[in-house]
Amino acid sequence: MDLRFCCCCCCCCCCFLSFLFLLVPGIKLMTACLQGRCLCRAFTMGTDDPQIKQDGEAPARRVTIDAFYMDAYEVSNAEFEKSTINNTPVLDCFEVAAAPWWLPVKGANWRHPEGPDSTIQHRPDHPVLHVSWNDAVAYCTWAGKRLPTEAEWEYSCRGGLQNRLFPWGNKLKPKGQHYANLWQGEFPVTNTGEDGFQGTAPVDAFPPNGYGLHNIVGNVWEWTSDWWTIYHSVDETLNPKGPPSGKDRVKKGGSYMCHKSYCYRYRCAARSQNTPDSSASNLGFRCAANRLPTTD
Repeated sequence: MDLRFCCCCCCCCCCFLSFLFLLVPGIKLMTACLQGRCLCRAFTMGTDDPQIKQDGEAPARRVTIDAFYMDAYEVSNAEFEKSTINNTPVLDCFEVAAAPWWLPVKGANWRHPEGPDSTIQHRPDHPVLHVSWNDAVAYCTWAGKRLPTEAEWEYSCRGGLQNRLFPWGNKLKPKGQHYANLWQGEFPVTNTGEDGFQGTAPVDAFPPNGYGLHNIVGNVWEWTSDWWTIYHSVDETLNPKGPPSGKDRVKKGGSYMCHKSYCYRYRCAARSQNTPDSSASNLGFRCAANRLPTTD
């Protein structure tokens, strides 16, 4: 029996559609300069003012990371389709997954995110969903890339800003403008779609942050390579990669289902976790790389 986890929380199903055309993801250099290979960069990771203490957002600590590349966009349905066409080993996309707090929906998978009667035919430029950590790693390997570490992801999220809640600053809607695909209204009863979307948005939606990254918060959660821990040293570290083992993997960024009253995790310092075989209809990923992948 094929059961997948659809975005149903508090017994309320929240699955919707949007329609636009494909924009093929690009890749951006995440360093102190715009071109070439640059020296490592230090930044403040985490926060001394945690909003969700049990998630291990604290403490603020100095982290130095080597130069790396980061996809400008989340991996789209169209991009993921290419990998399946090219026989990438897809490990969990059509299997039963484990996802606490979610309602299993028979027949839901990445091609049918809300169940067997749904389709991605008209949303090739939306982020791929129902992709486990294992699936994300398989895709990254096929693409000649990898998942970002949590430190790399958070550095990318901050877009050159320090000590700010969001990639664009401390105000959620500067001058009344939406910068992320989040839940508006009363969660989980009513999503007004004030930002233009009631489900996922195209991967190029909303203004980019200072590093040119789109949807780095909101839209869908994004996998990182780190194992989950809530304990962090205050000592300065170089290229942290998390603990050597664990039960869950770190995910970052929040999703279109996040509302401050319930899931205030669309901040750069915010974090959560899932088991590596988990998938859900608000969970995706983007790739990183040590060097630009070669193209055939």
